[in-house]
Amino acid sequence: MESPYGLDLRKGQNRMVDNNKRRGQELVSEEGLYTTPDVIKGTLCEGCGGIMALKTIINVLGKNTVVSIPASCMANVSATQKKTSFRIPFVHTLFESAPAVSTGLRAAYDALNKKDINVVTIAGDSGSLDIGFQALSGQASRNDNVLHICYDNEAAMSTGGQVNSTSPNKALTLTTPMGSPFIKKNGPAIMVAHKIPYVATASISHVKDLELKIRKAMKIHGMKYIHILAPCPISWDYDFKKTEEMANLAVMTGLWMLYEVESGSFSLTYKPLQRISVREFFESQGRYNLLTEEDINTIQNEIDNMWRDIDERD
Repeated sequence: MESPYGLDLRKGQNRMVDNNKRRGQELVSEEGLYTTPDVIKGTLCEGCGGIMALKTIINVLGKNTVVSIPASCMANVSATQKKTSFRIPFVHTLFESAPAVSTGLRAAYDALNKKDINVVTIAGDSGSLDIGFQALSGQASRNDNVLHICYDNEAAMSTGGQVNSTSPNKALTLTTPMGSPFIKKNGPAIMVAHKIPYVATASISHVKDLELKIRKAMKIHGMKYIHILAPCPISWDYDFKKTEEMANLAVMTGLWMLYEVESGSFSLTYKPLQRISVREFFESQGRYNLLTEEDINTIQNEIDNMWRDIDERD
């Protein structure tokens, strides 16, 4: 059985969790390996999906971890001149070179016979798929034993909210007042094309699914890539208290599919029992104010056809 990407498609486990029982504070474990000092808290936007993802990532990875982060929102809120939010080794790199730094860290720890250290790159969508993509692609081609995690807020937010290659078509950004003219780059599919051992998507609304994928990736030797949807209230234009709701809507409408590809084998990890109309997602955010009725109907048909193909092959 094959997926649209020509991959073996098998039925995946349904890892659905009760969203009504979760709140943002539960994303932070008591271990506290990432805690923003008072001097840094003022730089953190309320309702930031990226910070929700980051706290989960670090606390799942544990103390035996070293992190490389390029210029990004998460780098901005993780360190000042004298303070850092991390309680583990943390390297703040140039925008384009985080994967290359992680490759060097991996080689260094291996040379010291510390192969049990988790070497992880955490980068935004620009640092992963735009300015940082050349280093990421090279790392994947070499199949370096590193985990790359992309938190995707679908715009270049650390520099004000400019359009980038992960911005959805026709979404309003700082530099596209008439809507993005580009088609959103499919980062996970590109990484699958590199034939690395493990690729997965995730969402901050489905925390258990994210945790399971991080734990699985930690056990796999070679290059791993996890792509997390992390809504941004500034760019997406919604009430900051609704960040988790926005992420959940993306999943429940079918716009954001949760899956993993392990050794070329595609598997859904969550399937909405009943998908919601994409209209509900679009109308909940100001960035989609220019979408027409025809646009919404076209996107709905595309999503329906994609899921119909998945259902027929499952």
